[in-house]
Amino acid sequence: MSGTGEGWQVARRRKGASKKCKNHPVSSDSKCDQENLDVGQLVKRIKKTMSDLRCEEFWKEWKEQLLVAASTSLLRPPENNDTVNQLGEVYQQLDCVCYGLGSFSTCVSARYQLAMLLLLLETGQIPLHDCSVYDPAFSHGERDVLRELGLTVLTENEEGKRPVTKPTLFYMMHCGKALYNNLLWRNWRAQSLSQVMIIGNAFSGMRERTIEREFKQDYRYISEAVDFCEERQLQCPSSLIDVFSDTALITFPSNSINRLPQSSWTDSPEPQYQHRPDLEIILRASQS
Repeated sequence: MSGTGEGWQVARRRKGASKKCKNHPVSSDSKCDQENLDVGQLVKRIKKTMSDLRCEEFWKEWKEQLLVAASTSLLRPPENNDTVNQLGEVYQQLDCVCYGLGSFSTCVSARYQLAMLLLLLETGQIPLHDCSVYDPAFSHGERDVLRELGLTVLTENEEGKRPVTKPTLFYMMHCGKALYNNLLWRNWRAQSLSQVMIIGNAFSGMRERTIEREFKQDYRYISEAVDFCEERQLQCPSSLIDVFSDTALITFPSNSINRLPQSSWTDSPEPQYQHRPDLEIILRASQS
């Protein structure tokens, strides 16, 4: 991307390689830097990144996809014909939750993902305080930055197990499968799933990259949801392939959910992952 002023060049990723830097070990020096952030300066950098993204053609396509998804899958279609007003009318009714953003003070990809989240909130006229964010990787300094931006910083590791009580957008860029699976389990009811919208990794891609037996056994809720959810692949320019690759807008349309037998919802045990050494989720301290 030109004009970012950060001198960042995207490295091409090998097939199967990690898509993010958010889980890399952090040295003691880096941790010290994170705790002593210049909050105002980092806020300015994030807002500059937002401006850069606004100029990208793919951002326009994201907005259109979000409008269609919210108006057809979650809420009553707005009557106003103006696109900008439509988006605002639809999204003012949404809550937002962001999991797994990563250390945006040290990772450029995480900073771009944060800037995109802020753009979505701004364009949809979702109050910033209605967006809750959590990642165990956040430093105290990063939490201060998020609060300065106006976001609500969660203090408890929910492990993705958040029940919805109204239409809610979950922003989960490049998170592990267990986090998605936990979110689905916690809302494994027809009336709840129909109010969930996810921006994150495509479930169909997870199925393709995972051994079938393991996918069905360890990530049961994703393996079942992939057959009735609706995925809209979101465009990603080659310059930002490590930031927004494999991103989809996932909804659970009521007409698809209502076709499922009632037995689909009766046996829904809480997922257990103790047997998986490669689990891509940080569990609560009491369960570790």
